Amino acid sequence: MSWVRTILVKVTLFAAVGFCSLAGAATTPATPLAGPEHIRGVEQTLLTYPEWFLVFSPYEYGEYIDKSAPSRFPYYGHIGQFWESYQAVFKETRRRKLEQNPGYHLMIMVIGISTSVEYAIKSAYETLVGRLTEASSSARTPEDNYAALVAKDYVRFIRVQPWYEYNFDKALAGLWRDLPSTGPNMLRKWERRFALTTEYLIKTSYARLIKLGTQSIYDAALPVTAVVMMPAPATNANLPELKLIAKLPGDAVLATVPRYEAFTAYAQALAMQGISFGEIAGNDSFILVSVLAPDAWSAASPGAQLFAQPILTQPGTKRVVLTVPVKSLAAALNQWQSINLQVEHIFDY
Repeated sequence: MSWVRTILVKVTLFAAVGFCSLAGAATTPATPLAGPEHIRGVEQTLLTYPEWFLVFSPYEYGEYIDKSAPSRFPYYGHIGQFWESYQAVFKETRRRKLEQNPGYHLMIMVIGISTSVEYAIKSAYETLVGRLTEASSSARTPEDNYAALVAKDYVRFIRVQPWYEYNFDKALAGLWRDLPSTGPNMLRKWERRFALTTEYLIKTSYARLIKLGTQSIYDAALPVTAVVMMPAPATNANLPELKLIAKLPGDAVLATVPRYEAFTAYAQALAMQGISFGEIAGNDSFILVSVLAPDAWSAASPGAQLFAQPILTQPGTKRVVLTVPVKSLAAALNQWQSINLQVEHIFDY
């Protein structure tokens, strides 16, 4: 697995430089109100979905192995869902005639292939080896519980930080320092130690390589998103990172809010204040949103369903991915909140 990933990373680091130079200006409003440093291409709201699926999938994995055997996790189902979702957002960029952003597509291909390889190897190992030691064990071992703990901690981290910043060295040290080396179910115990040690060592090496390449090619991304909203939001201690930049004609304002995971919480809180959005990251066309809903739920205006996939470890629940007009985002969030629908993520370019 490590040599496959190494080759893929090298392809990304060298090819992305050339490919990115081919990309022109993305589709944005004719005169965006946000400053140029805050403007991001509208295609980004679609293309960030595959990246975030690689947050959703590890989250599902961590929750699953906390209660069930990792050998039963639907690894190949998640591989299929990644590529199905990428196909859906790729087709939507073509249908809308958006900037194709080849460098970003290349990055998606790399993370998709490396994750597919990882999941395939995990599936094979857990099926051939993991199930044997599961059968020999009368109860979960400390190593089983530790694996779930690290998996959940990893997901909490990558919701706000790049995955390659995660301290896999610390996870490996804790495995050998904090857990007893003897005890019941020794076969399962030491098999898990071998599996987790191998995984953390590989991820440590891969993360260092990715971090080195990323820092050498890309500038650090702004951690905030510029938003035009109206009316001006009230002072709210629960939104400490909301910063007003300028007053605009009428009762509108230009402000920044945190990007990535926190953007979803801030957008929901602002919508509940009765605030609507006129522009996000320089875009006023549409934004991608995912919600978790019962199987019987159907999307209604103002959101248009792009695709839906079942949550494989939660029968009866599905992820619905919708395109929502920027100016209707607040209304959609309030509508979903009124029916207790969980907004999973707003893909803020």
